Amino acid sequence: MDVHEIEKDEDDGPPPGWEPITPSLPLPPQPQLSPADMAQMVCGTCRRLLKYLKGARYVQCSWCSTVNFVLEAHEVGQVKCGSCAVLLMYPYGASSVRCSSCTSVTEIGVHNRRPPWSVQQGQAAPPTNFVQ
Repeated sequence: MDVHEIEKDEDDGPPPGWEPITPSLPLPPQPQLSPADMAQMVCGTCRRLLKYLKGARYVQCSWCSTVNFVLEAHEVGQVKCGSCAVLLMYPYGASSVRCSSCTSVTEIGVHNRRPPWSVQQGQAAPPTNFVQ
């Protein structure tokens, strides 16, 4: 048997039951997002800037994989560190906050509480209770 005859025998076509893969359907077009649909925050672990869709409650950092809890502007308070005077942000209801610069713990009391960031920016904080 000749080498060319062997190659011809092996190239008889696809095996029984084989079907070609049909091309997949094109994906529907994705809606274009405007900058107004996006928000930003800093990752609590690696300190990288994260961009996410507004309304998200959690954002996973693509760099370090940390899942960050998103606080809206009306849910955040500000206080100056009692040791180094760095401006700190904390979720409302916290009794103290640890400074990311000097690691000192500052108690949050009436004497050092600031208005919410949304109030400082001229936005009214949403009502805390709804009566219908």
